[in-house]
Amino acid sequence: MDSSSQLIPFDTSKPALWFLLALITFNPTAWNIIARNEYRNHTLTRLFGGNPRLACYFLASMIFSFGMLRDCLYRYALLQQPYGLLLPQPWNTLVGFALIVSGQVLAMSAYYQLGVTGTSMGDYFGLLKDSRVEGFPFSVLRDPMYVGSTISFVGGAFWGERPVGLFVSTWIWIVYYVALRFEGPFTDMIYLRRGEVKTQGIVDLTGSERGTAIDNDGLAPEAKRKEI
Repeated sequence: MDSSSQLIPFDTSKPALWFLLALITFNPTAWNIIARNEYRNHTLTRLFGGNPRLACYFLASMIFSFGMLRDCLYRYALLQQPYGLLLPQPWNTLVGFALIVSGQVLAMSAYYQLGVTGTSMGDYFGLLKDSRVEGFPFSVLRDPMYVGSTISFVGGAFWGERPVGLFVSTWIWIVYYVALRFEGPFTDMIYLRRGEVKTQGIVDLTGSERGTAIDNDGLAPEAKRKEI
């Protein structure tokens, strides 16, 4: 369907749009699969000589690279789509700017709180923090990076004056929402097990920040040796 159709405000004949939707779906799905495999089998840790921190940095580089590719493809795909103001000017530009800034504040402040390993699923590598982060933006949102990213894409639709951006942003949030249904409970389980281990006094897992991996049952190898 071309851009002259009044049924939808975008051109479905452009391949870049479909590549973008596929990449949006691929990214969080792939990272969750890789991270869960790492928690159970330590595949990346073994590939990097038993160093979970180095393995996590590798995953972080992949997440960053594919995220940049998605952002570039978003801008490219929108430029191929029909132009259209979502609000009368100057409100269209002002709203777009405000949304982009708000989204980036949420995303970057979350990154500041979590660091590289925290934002790159370091929990699955056994790189846990002493406690769950509760400062801003986590004091107002449970998943500020996903929310901030979505808000930024919505802002991009206003700023770039492309209605299709709202459709893409909606798809982004659907994908994030599904990913969070798996990622959130699994992360909670990891911290719950770590809390149980610390309560039992089996091992001080704060050492996991120095690279201690946690096996499938939630115990570090040192803890297992002490139990034997």
